[in-house]
Amino acid sequence: MGMLTVRSLDPVVQARLRERAARHGRSMEAEARAVIAAAVMREDEPIDLARRIRRHFADDPIELEMPDRTERQRPVELTA
Repeated sequence: MGMLTVRSLDPVVQARLRERAARHGRSMEAEARAVIAAAVMREDEPIDLARRIRRHFADDPIELEMPDRTERQRPVELTA
C-alpha cells in the first residue's frame, strides 16, 4: 500500500478532520483515508442530474400555475 504525506495542511482543516474522525470513532489517518477514497470513488460515478434536482427540491416543492391553453399561439415568422 502506498504512503502519502500532506504538508502545510490548514489548521482549520486539520481541526475539522480531527473532529470528524472523533465522530466516526476513527483515527485522523483512517478518516483521511475514508475521505479520499469516497471522493475518488464518487468521481467515477455518472452524474444523475434529474435525481440531484429532485433531491434539491424534495423538501420545498414548487407549485407552478399553468396558463390556460384556450388561445391559439400565433405562428412564428421566420423572415428577416
